[in-house]
Amino acid sequence: MGVSDDTLIKASRRFFGLNIWGFVSFIIIGIAAIVSVFAYLLAPDSTTDANLMHLSIHSQQPGFTVTMLNLPLPDMTHSNSFSTLFFGDKAQYQEIPISHFSQTENKLTYHPFQIDGGVPPPITIELSTYKTENANDLISERTFILGTDTYGRDLLSRIIIGTRLSFSIGFVAVLISLIIGILMGSLAGYFGGKVDVLISWIINVTWSIPTLLLVIAITLALGKGYWQVFIAVGLTMWVEVARVVRGQIISVKTMPYVTAVRALGFTNFRIITKHILPNIMAPVIVIAAANFASAILIESGLSFLGIGAQPPSASWGSMIKDHYNYIALGKAYLAVVPGICIMILVMAFMVLGSALRDRLDVRS
Repeated sequence: MGVSDDTLIKASRRFFGLNIWGFVSFIIIGIAAIVSVFAYLLAPDSTTDANLMHLSIHSQQPGFTVTMLNLPLPDMTHSNSFSTLFFGDKAQYQEIPISHFSQTENKLTYHPFQIDGGVPPPITIELSTYKTENANDLISERTFILGTDTYGRDLLSRIIIGTRLSFSIGFVAVLISLIIGILMGSLAGYFGGKVDVLISWIINVTWSIPTLLLVIAITLALGKGYWQVFIAVGLTMWVEVARVVRGQIISVKTMPYVTAVRALGFTNFRIITKHILPNIMAPVIVIAAANFASAILIESGLSFLGIGAQPPSASWGSMIKDHYNYIALGKAYLAVVPGICIMILVMAFMVLGSALRDRLDVRS
């Protein structure tokens, strides 16, 4: 039997207690997670990367509405549900923004839309070519809630798809950092000696290199791309996890319960994984939340510099890069909207980390 959403909300509310901002942050992150999973089902433009371009209606204000002529493509085939959910659908129509149209017998005459309000030469097509006798079958009204970007793409769809990329980069980077950090920290803290000296040296060397510089170096070595950024960010965030795990294990490995399980003849692997790590995970969880926020900021910075997720991927950082010049042209929202999305998600993870620290601290 599943647990209702209302029950989950009540349970999370009890967990955070009086920390209302921690609870709000948890809700924001939960919404972002749902949006990232069902991005292509929620986005008005469900094509891959929401990359349908309409150059004739570029940089339009939020709420812009236009008449759209939808001409079915010859190879119009829908992707299966699984493929659509994760990778988007193929373009089904050639969408042409028009200012007005008329029908004469089996012919449709339309005027393409022009931003300056001009009237371009009319274009006539045969309706029978598209297996219809009514022009209205090919006409629809399209509203762009957040307007269009510099390439005429639906900005809202790009923002929604960008949520998936930002959430994914945080999840994968944190997962990589936890795997490497917990492994290295456990070995250094539990065995000590030369193992501790070697791993501590690696940690200090990695720690001394500026994070952004290290990410850029790894990205250049692996190449530009979606997964390369995920790996590069993850490989730079394990150090803090390793330091905390090492310190925690050093402080608890002499505790009576660890001495007792050693006397029972348990293997080192079981002692670490079954008895030590479960008791020191509270600070690691807090660090993971902070690293999630850092990963989103790093990816946005890399995309802004042009070495992150490559076009046409819908990255919030690349959206800011493409539109920051529009701030001086009276259309600052093109850069401000993705910037606000970054700020809200990063702040939510930072506040959640602080709330978890207060909640998991046994001294509070």
